[in-house]
Amino acid sequence: MNEVLQKIHETGIIPVVVLNDAKDAAPLAKALCEGGLPCAEVTFRTDAAEESIRIMTSEYPDMFVGAGTVLTTEQVDRAVAAGAKFIVSPGLNPKVVKYCLDKNIPITPGVVTPSEVEQAIGLGLEIVKFFPAEPAGGLNMIKAMAAPYVNMKFMPTGGISQKNVREYLACDKIWACGGSWMVKGSLVDAGDFDKIKEMTAEAVQIVKECRG
Repeated sequence: MNEVLQKIHETGIIPVVVLNDAKDAAPLAKALCEGGLPCAEVTFRTDAAEESIRIMTSEYPDMFVGAGTVLTTEQVDRAVAAGAKFIVSPGLNPKVVKYCLDKNIPITPGVVTPSEVEQAIGLGLEIVKFFPAEPAGGLNMIKAMAAPYVNMKFMPTGGISQKNVREYLACDKIWACGGSWMVKGSLVDAGDFDKIKEMTAEAVQIVKECRG
């Protein structure tokens, strides 16, 4: 198992971050690290993503930062050059997956059907993102879909919150969960990094309760 993917599993909850302004990257990274989650998936939904990854990884070198919502090989190159240690995509694009695997870059593509899981297996993947988790049927869907694929693990993202994350983490098919409740855009935009730190610490406690 790849070292980065193993670290994601040990962390349990991966903060999914959307940053509109790179100036927020350093204080957000500080809040996450001090809260006990020295990790983040910074989504390529905004123009600030690349620079935010660069700031986080340079100012907090012990933090492991990945890039999310990666749709093209060009974005893979930009993310990795900025310091991203792993790639997450909302869907399964074989071209992007193969590109990452050829370069030994950990990638977790999104799936929502058995056919996509089989594509992932065919590409040599052991872990996939299940997205959008709650709208697509949540944990019950994952359990039903995972039954024939005994070696596949899932990282659900989309609708995961402090209210349902325990249920997900208790399932042995779940590698980790992606969540944004502790890094809400409204908190970041308001500069309320103390609240983010507090909610991050609560997320860490949830993982400890679920996994020991």
